[in-house]
Amino acid sequence: MGTKITKRIVDALTPGSRIADSEIRGFVARRLPSGVVSYGFRYRANGKQRWFALGLHGRITPDEARGLAKRAAGAVAHGRDPQAERTEARIVATNTVNKVLDSYLARNVEARKLRSAGEIASIFTRLVRPRIGERSIYTLGRQDILDLLDAVADEQGPVMADKVLDYVRAAFNRAAIRDPRFNSPIVPGMRRTRPAERARSRILDDQEIRDLWRGLEDVPPVYAAFIRALLLSGQRRDEVRRATWEEAAGDAWIIPAARYKGKRDQLVPLTPEIAAQFALASPRRSGFIFSQNGGDCSIGSLAARKCRLDVAIAAKRGRPLAQWQLHDLRRTARTLMGRAGVSSDVAERVLGHALPGVRKTYDRHLYAAEKREALERLAALIARIVHPEAAVVAFPKRPT
Repeated sequence: MGTKITKRIVDALTPGSRIADSEIRGFVARRLPSGVVSYGFRYRANGKQRWFALGLHGRITPDEARGLAKRAAGAVAHGRDPQAERTEARIVATNTVNKVLDSYLARNVEARKLRSAGEIASIFTRLVRPRIGERSIYTLGRQDILDLLDAVADEQGPVMADKVLDYVRAAFNRAAIRDPRFNSPIVPGMRRTRPAERARSRILDDQEIRDLWRGLEDVPPVYAAFIRALLLSGQRRDEVRRATWEEAAGDAWIIPAARYKGKRDQLVPLTPEIAAQFALASPRRSGFIFSQNGGDCSIGSLAARKCRLDVAIAAKRGRPLAQWQLHDLRRTARTLMGRAGVSSDVAERVLGHALPGVRKTYDRHLYAAEKREALERLAALIARIVHPEAAVVAFPKRPT
């Protein structure tokens, strides 16, 4: 027959001994070989003996342990398993959104060396974690996702909200594959924009190109060379920004597959005009070409630098340039190549776009000569646009 568990009884227990409470069946106090007294509740569930830890003596009192045992006994009486419920609660509490995002970044982003790794991590840190990072993935509902997207759309715009949706969806889909208990709360219809609405068609016209060239006279030379190189090469912003002299050896600039969007090496012939911008940006010819510390780091703060360029352009032309982005220079370069008589196939190869159908598998020609001619035609057209007076030919006057 048991004895009521009290502090006096517990303090008298010797290592290895235990006592069962006389008031609540299954409530036990035992002194472990280490000398610590542990309170627990013994019960049977699904035909098996279970032990439900209640706490350690000193951290809780015998009366507090008895109250916990009483609640556990009530759960068992109603057919529940308190230990299984505790395990489930621990899983729910520890499987947070932050944990899912960390796993996705490590396994699917960083391990694959995605070019967008920095952007994805930044979006998670700035826009997702502060709002839902500590939430359990099992308690997250559709309304939580909608509230998140609403907040991002209000602060950053609908396009950024869709980026958040895409990255979070990818992380949640990965988690759902690995955890059958988790159902992603993201469903179709949550996007804030449609692809046709997001597609940009902005190109700079001839006068805007002239205004841009004039504005570049009033910004730091490295940034001016960077902007000119974007238009003269037709390559993407970060591919130009992170160019190194090791990539630009000889008469060609080889952008390695590791940092190229198409996951393959991209050959860009170094025309005299592109080479001149490279040399202007980095006379030392070492490290990063577009750098303000001797090549150790690539040029940064692009948003702030573009703001200063916009101010310089507005001062020269008397009014601001219509809203434009650095990526618009790539679209402008493609359009100018068409004007200069470059075939569509060659122009697309200059930009590094994937070929359609089986051609991307079987056509391994580098088109180096064709690309060089295309970029030379592009440079010549830009020169005529920027300096239209040089393209005017003075004819002799007719005799009177």
